[in-house]
Amino acid sequence: MTAISVSYCSCIYDGDAAISGPVPLYISPRIKKKLAEKHQVSEDEIKQCFQNFEGDFIRDTREEHQTEPPTWWFISETNRMRKLKIAFVARKVEDTDGQQTRVDIKSAFPPDLEDIECWERHGKC
Repeated sequence: MTAISVSYCSCIYDGDAAISGPVPLYISPRIKKKLAEKHQVSEDEIKQCFQNFEGDFIRDTREEHQTEPPTWWFISETNRMRKLKIAFVARKVEDTDGQQTRVDIKSAFPPDLEDIECWERHGKC
Protein backbone atom coordinates (compact mmCIF):
# COMPACT_ATOMS: atom_id res chain seq x y z
CA MET A 1 0.00 0.00 0.00
CA THR A 2 1.30 3.43 -0.96
CA ALA A 3 0.76 6.65 1.00
CA ILE A 4 -0.38 9.61 -1.03
CA SER A 5 -0.30 13.24 -0.02
CA VAL A 6 -3.66 14.92 -0.43
CA SER A 7 -4.63 18.57 -0.20
CA TYR A 8 -6.74 19.43 2.84
CA CYS A 9 -10.41 18.68 2.50
CA SER A 10 -13.14 19.24 5.02
CA CYS A 11 -14.42 16.04 6.60
CA ILE A 12 -15.63 13.70 3.90
CA TYR A 13 -16.97 10.87 6.03
CA ASP A 14 -19.59 12.28 8.35
CA GLY A 15 -17.05 13.40 10.94
CA ASP A 16 -15.50 9.95 11.17
CA ALA A 17 -12.70 9.76 8.58
CA ALA A 18 -11.16 12.83 7.01
CA ILE A 19 -8.44 13.11 4.38
CA SER A 20 -5.85 15.70 5.35
CA GLY A 21 -2.29 14.71 4.64
CA PRO A 22 -0.58 11.49 3.61
CA VAL A 23 -3.00 8.56 3.61
CA PRO A 24 -2.61 5.00 2.35
CA LEU A 25 -4.05 4.34 -1.10
CA TYR A 26 -5.52 0.88 -1.75
CA ILE A 27 -6.55 -0.58 -5.10
CA SER A 28 -7.80 -4.16 -5.02
CA PRO A 29 -6.41 -6.58 -7.62
CA ARG A 30 -9.86 -6.77 -9.28
CA ILE A 31 -10.13 -2.97 -9.57
CA LYS A 32 -6.50 -2.67 -10.73
CA LYS A 33 -7.24 -5.12 -13.54
CA LYS A 34 -10.43 -3.29 -14.54
CA LEU A 35 -8.64 0.08 -14.56
CA ALA A 36 -5.85 -1.25 -16.78
CA GLU A 37 -8.03 -3.24 -19.20
CA LYS A 38 -11.20 -1.16 -19.45
CA HIS A 39 -9.98 2.40 -18.82
CA GLN A 40 -6.20 2.23 -19.43
CA VAL A 41 -5.59 4.01 -16.11
CA SER A 42 -2.51 3.28 -14.00
CA GLU A 43 -1.98 3.55 -10.26
CA ASP A 44 0.59 6.29 -10.91
CA GLU A 45 -2.02 8.34 -12.77
CA ILE A 46 -4.42 8.01 -9.83
CA LYS A 47 -1.70 9.19 -7.42
CA GLN A 48 -0.94 12.13 -9.71
CA CYS A 49 -4.62 13.12 -9.75
CA PHE A 50 -4.70 13.17 -5.93
CA GLN A 51 -1.47 15.17 -5.82
CA ASN A 52 -2.72 17.66 -8.44
CA PHE A 53 -6.22 17.88 -6.93
CA GLU A 54 -7.71 21.26 -6.00
CA GLY A 55 -11.26 21.72 -4.81
CA ASP A 56 -13.74 19.70 -2.79
CA PHE A 57 -14.61 16.04 -3.04
CA ILE A 58 -18.20 15.40 -4.14
CA ARG A 59 -20.34 12.76 -2.43
CA ASP A 60 -22.00 10.39 -4.89
CA THR A 61 -25.66 10.49 -3.89
CA ARG A 62 -27.03 8.46 -6.80
CA GLU A 63 -29.15 5.58 -5.52
CA GLU A 64 -27.20 2.88 -7.37
CA HIS A 65 -23.88 4.17 -5.94
CA GLN A 66 -24.83 4.28 -2.26
CA THR A 67 -22.14 2.61 -0.15
CA GLU A 68 -21.09 2.45 3.48
CA PRO A 69 -18.78 4.27 3.91
CA PRO A 70 -19.97 6.78 1.29
CA THR A 71 -18.48 7.06 -2.18
CA TRP A 72 -16.73 10.33 -3.04
CA TRP A 73 -15.34 11.56 -6.35
CA PHE A 74 -13.40 14.35 -7.99
CA ILE A 75 -11.89 15.28 -11.33
CA SER A 76 -8.22 16.10 -11.65
CA GLU A 77 -5.40 15.91 -14.16
CA THR A 78 -2.38 13.66 -14.34
CA ASN A 79 1.07 15.17 -14.84
CA ARG A 80 0.50 14.69 -18.58
CA MET A 81 -2.74 16.71 -18.39
CA ARG A 82 -5.01 13.66 -18.77
CA LYS A 83 -8.32 14.43 -17.04
CA LEU A 84 -9.67 11.60 -14.87
CA LYS A 85 -12.67 11.11 -12.63
CA ILE A 86 -11.58 9.29 -9.47
CA ALA A 87 -14.20 7.52 -7.30
CA PHE A 88 -13.17 6.32 -3.83
CA VAL A 89 -14.22 5.61 -0.27
CA ALA A 90 -12.41 6.83 2.85
CA ARG A 91 -12.29 3.86 5.18
CA LYS A 92 -11.09 3.55 8.77
CA VAL A 93 -8.69 0.62 9.11
CA GLU A 94 -6.64 -0.86 11.94
CA ASP A 95 -2.90 -1.26 11.54
CA THR A 96 0.07 -1.67 13.87
CA ASP A 97 -0.02 2.08 14.63
CA GLY A 98 -3.72 2.01 15.51
CA GLN A 99 -6.64 3.28 13.50
CA GLN A 100 -6.11 5.39 10.39
CA THR A 101 -7.95 6.50 7.27
CA ARG A 102 -7.29 4.66 4.01
CA VAL A 103 -8.45 5.64 0.52
CA ASP A 104 -9.93 2.68 -1.35
CA ILE A 105 -10.18 3.36 -5.09
CA LYS A 106 -13.47 2.23 -6.64
CA SER A 107 -12.85 3.48 -10.18
CA ALA A 108 -10.95 5.94 -12.34
CA PHE A 109 -11.74 6.89 -15.92
CA PRO A 110 -11.97 9.84 -18.30
CA PRO A 111 -14.99 11.93 -17.26
CA ASP A 112 -17.95 12.47 -19.54
CA LEU A 113 -19.52 15.89 -20.19
CA GLU A 114 -22.10 15.43 -17.41
CA ASP A 115 -19.34 14.67 -14.87
CA ILE A 116 -17.33 17.72 -15.97
CA GLU A 117 -20.37 20.02 -15.72
CA CYS A 118 -21.17 18.71 -12.22
CA TRP A 119 -17.52 19.14 -11.17
CA GLU A 120 -17.47 22.71 -12.52
CA ARG A 121 -20.61 23.58 -10.49
CA HIS A 122 -19.91 21.78 -7.21
CA GLY A 123 -16.31 20.66 -6.76
CA LYS A 124 -13.85 22.91 -8.48
CA CYS A 125 -12.39 25.86 -6.58
